[in-house]
Amino acid sequence: MHTRLIFGGSLLLTILGAGLSARAQQRRTTLLPSSNEDPSYRKEFVYGVNFNTRGGLIGGVSVRSMKPLNQDWSRFWSVEGVEVKHPKEYKLPTPFGGLYVDGKANYMFVVRPSVGLQRVIFRKAPESGVQVNALVGAGPSVALLMPYYITYDYTLRDSRNNPIGATDYRNEQYDPQIHTQQRIVDRAPLFSGIGETTPTIGAHVRGALSFEYGRYRDAVAGVETGFLFEAYTKRLTILRALGMPDDKLNTLFYPSVYLTIYLGHRS
Repeated sequence: MHTRLIFGGSLLLTILGAGLSARAQQRRTTLLPSSNEDPSYRKEFVYGVNFNTRGGLIGGVSVRSMKPLNQDWSRFWSVEGVEVKHPKEYKLPTPFGGLYVDGKANYMFVVRPSVGLQRVIFRKAPESGVQVNALVGAGPSVALLMPYYITYDYTLRDSRNNPIGATDYRNEQYDPQIHTQQRIVDRAPLFSGIGETTPTIGAHVRGALSFEYGRYRDAVAGVETGFLFEAYTKRLTILRALGMPDDKLNTLFYPSVYLTIYLGHRS
C-alpha cells in the first residue's frame, strides 16, 4: 500500500507539473534569458522530509545546498539521513500487551552525502507557475547497524505460569534462535543498543524530477520524486529467521522510489 501511494503520487505530480509548466513555458518563450546568462541568485538552500519504499511512515530528512552555474545548470551537495527497513518486517503482539518486529536483528540507519547536477527543463515565471528540474547525484552511503533490543522475561515460573520469586526482565538484542515469542514482553527503548552500533560503507546513485512551486524569487518550495539505487560490499543483517541463513534473507542492494517535500530560500 505504501509503495502504491508513492508511485501514484509521483505520477500525478509529474503529469500536473509538466502540464502547468508547459503552458507557462509557451507564454514566456520570448522572455526567457539564454542559458549562458548569469543566474538571478548565487545560492539555494533547502531542507526536506523524505518518504520512500524502504522506510516507514516518514523515511528521513535531508538538506541540500545548490549553486547555479548558469540559467539552466546548477551543482549541489546534499546530506540525507533515513531509516531502511526490510520489506518482510511486520509487527506482532506479545502476551504481555506489547509489540515487536518479528525476526528483526538490527535497525539500519543510513547517512548519504552526495554531489550532483541539476538541469532546468521548464522554467517558471519569477512569482508564479511550476518549474520542473531534472537532477542526478551520487556519493557514499554510511549504513549504521544498531541492534534491535527487546525486553525478555527470564522470570522463573511454575507449571501454571505463575512467577516464582521476583520478576526478571532484561533488555537484549533480539535473536529468534534463543528468544521465544511467549516470553517477549515488548520492544525495548529505541536507543538501547546504540553503544553496539557498527558502520558499513556503500555507495548510491539517484535520478529525479523536482517540481518547484515557490511564489517568490527568494523562496523555494516543492517536491522531488525519483529513484535511488544503493549497494554495499557485504550483506547487512536486518532480519533473521529460524532455519534460514542470514545471507539468504538479507541483500547487498537497496533500490527504492522516493518522494521528498522541501522548503528553502535563495540568496
